[in-house]
Amino acid sequence: MKTFRYERPDSVATAVAGVAAHPGAAFLGAGTSLVDLMKLHVEEPTLLVDVTSLSLDRIGTARDGGLVIGATVRNSDLATDPRVRAEYPLLAEAVLSGASAQIRNVATVGGNLLQRTRCPYYRDVTKPCNRRSAGSGCPALESRLPHSPHLAVLGASPACAAVHPSDLAVALTALDALIEVTGPHGTRTVPITSLYRPPGDAPPDDTVLARADMITAVRLPAATAAWPCAYRKARDRASFAFGTASVAAALRMTGDHIVDVKLAFGAVAPVPWRARHAERALTGRRPVGHVLRQAVDAELVHARPLHGNAFKVDLLRNMTVSLLSELAGRAA
Repeated sequence: MKTFRYERPDSVATAVAGVAAHPGAAFLGAGTSLVDLMKLHVEEPTLLVDVTSLSLDRIGTARDGGLVIGATVRNSDLATDPRVRAEYPLLAEAVLSGASAQIRNVATVGGNLLQRTRCPYYRDVTKPCNRRSAGSGCPALESRLPHSPHLAVLGASPACAAVHPSDLAVALTALDALIEVTGPHGTRTVPITSLYRPPGDAPPDDTVLARADMITAVRLPAATAAWPCAYRKARDRASFAFGTASVAAALRMTGDHIVDVKLAFGAVAPVPWRARHAERALTGRRPVGHVLRQAVDAELVHARPLHGNAFKVDLLRNMTVSLLSELAGRAA
């Protein structure tokens, strides 16, 4: 990799100022994604600002009774936190389904949310890629290419069909998480459903964050605490593999009717996909088989598979119907 400078600031303000002052600077958490990309010359920062020594590694209680998760909390600590496991178990399930135990022991929450796509064309600098250089082209959109089973079936654009790799982001999307961001102009809160940009015509811009914006915490609302919820993921092998499709769901029932439901898909779109059409179709209905299938189909009617990955639509439908049926049984 190319030579770079390294700094270890003593405060969030200093970290943000350091990145803002240097056009080639980047925040560094554990580096489990960034360092790989630096070795591949996909990313070439000239300054790394290490934020892991800042006081952002705690899980606490918010004023509304929800959780506040610091951005440098390790993934393994998040997955084993007693309150997370008791009140937001799909979050623990999502984290434990990602990467290996060794990576989870060092990877951070903030870094997980900001990891770049694992599309093989993005990671291969000998190939054109609109994610690396807008307008250079997208080999993934050409027909009959071997990697299409791992590309998007929802939300792709004429410029990019890469999928978002984070399991954690999908679970947080289903929980209506809020992302606390500190930048040169102060601190603000961004709903996770507004954090990620669809590829559109400018796919290098993964998120709405500016270069010197730093994720400092994730906030989970108390409203969804202790709902029946779960995360399911299909992949080529049970460990150390990115997903082919995943589903995060939480629901609340009164009697035998669904009164509220949160549903998100992963590994099938360029962003964590909030299934709003399916949620609306499920609200107020009994969770019987044909109702569940029709609701999921209301979402999947928007799918546009590429050659070789149409199977992901059926896979996602079956996973979602099965998971919702299981959660409805728990709620009842």
